[in-house]
Amino acid sequence: MRGRKPFKPRQEEPYKVNSKIRAREVRVVGDFVEGGNAVMATDAAVRLAQENDLDLVEISPSANPPVCKVIDYAKFKYEQKKKQKEIKANAAKTVVKEIRFGPNTDDHDFDFKLKHAINFLKEGAKVKAYVHFVGRTIVFKERGEMLLLKFAQALEEYGQVEQLPKMEGKRMNIFVSPKAGNKK
Repeated sequence: MRGRKPFKPRQEEPYKVNSKIRAREVRVVGDFVEGGNAVMATDAAVRLAQENDLDLVEISPSANPPVCKVIDYAKFKYEQKKKQKEIKANAAKTVVKEIRFGPNTDDHDFDFKLKHAINFLKEGAKVKAYVHFVGRTIVFKERGEMLLLKFAQALEEYGQVEQLPKMEGKRMNIFVSPKAGNKK
């Protein structure tokens, strides 16, 4: 079995084209029809498309009769793929920045990390702050919770708490997401 490529099922076309359209009659829309749209027999619509060296593509199969368009199918698929890529590229990517505290974090360190958190929130990133309990410091869970609540309260102006302090193993986490109007 060495040297064989894994089996990939063939991807089915999302649209029915030319002879694959099963309806008896279709509504053809576009430049090749008088008045912008017309209901005609499927065979006649396919012939019309082939005379113009194009394809008849079923755009809306659920309509009655199904809506088809006379277009270059390869170009149409390319445009659709391009649109999907563009949508994906413009989708907001959420960035999560982490800030680590110890249960005995001093005020100066707290303020220093708070400034960083404010900058992260202004940039539009989520902030995950956590208190890491090492060894015997696990006894100071209340201190860790107080620290995270103080942190969340200080960030109230810049973000909103998504999740209150919660223990996960040796860490106590809190999530803060930026407020809507904070992005630069």
